[in-house]
Amino acid sequence: MQAVGMNNVVLTRVDDRLVHGQVMTSWQKATGANKFMVVDDEVAANDLMKTVLKGVVSSNVKLGVFTIQKAADRLIKGFKPTDKVIILVKTPLTILELSDAGIDFKTLNIGGMGISGNRKTFYQNIACSDEELDAMRTLIKRGCNITVQIVVDDPKKDVAELLK
Repeated sequence: MQAVGMNNVVLTRVDDRLVHGQVMTSWQKATGANKFMVVDDEVAANDLMKTVLKGVVSSNVKLGVFTIQKAADRLIKGFKPTDKVIILVKTPLTILELSDAGIDFKTLNIGGMGISGNRKTFYQNIACSDEELDAMRTLIKRGCNITVQIVVDDPKKDVAELLK
């Protein structure tokens, strides 16, 4: 199913830092985004984190922090025609959950995923757990084109090729 709100999405990005300088400058400028949609159940429940994230966003960009369910509802409902949205998540597992909720993702950008817990190096400075790798495989099978692109000027690297 194509959620109405996906028509307004200019970038869906996995970056475990969520909103930071690189996203605010290069990705926001490259896409013309005027709205950031952070999707993370833990951050959505943490008032301090929401305040911190909203504090780093420039005044010409709106930021919404959503649980996975609220994000799915919002994407199904849609946005104003003038909204250009960047979806930011910490892990591809969140995108898989949104996909399971009926949101169809055509593309996914893998940005920052640092080594932590059970994550191992996947490609250059990108690290993934086995569960995250499986999530990406599933998303690819569902028709999502996943690429690694740390910064806007980097060439895209096809994750399907890396998973072979």
